[in-house]
Amino acid sequence: MTELSLVKTRIQAGIWEGVLTGGAQEGPPAIRVSHLEETVRSVAIQPEGDAPGVWRVKIAIPPELLSEGVQTFLIDDPETGERLNSFTVITGVPIEDDLRAELDLLRAELDMLKSAFRRHCVETM
Repeated sequence: MTELSLVKTRIQAGIWEGVLTGGAQEGPPAIRVSHLEETVRSVAIQPEGDAPGVWRVKIAIPPELLSEGVQTFLIDDPETGERLNSFTVITGVPIEDDLRAELDLLRAELDMLKSAFRRHCVETM
């Protein structure tokens, strides 16, 4: 059996989508999706066109698993235990100390500084 590879394509309307390559040619490979060590059963795997060994994966994110904070979903190969991918859903009030919020603020300040520096260079030439 060839090694499996899973690449995320998008999350839309509460459904995580990706493309799975590898595995047996006669049927879809098995994957396990878990949240807090509980199996998520809303997984659909369908062939991707006529390409052999390429599968479209859709995982409906169960609303009952979403609550305040960060929820991480793990996608594994049940035969080997190898982690194929994962995704995180953040809900609720944003945390002021959240690293992503800090990065966004730093990016905004850097953009402001770049703009001011360019303006200064044009004015002093």
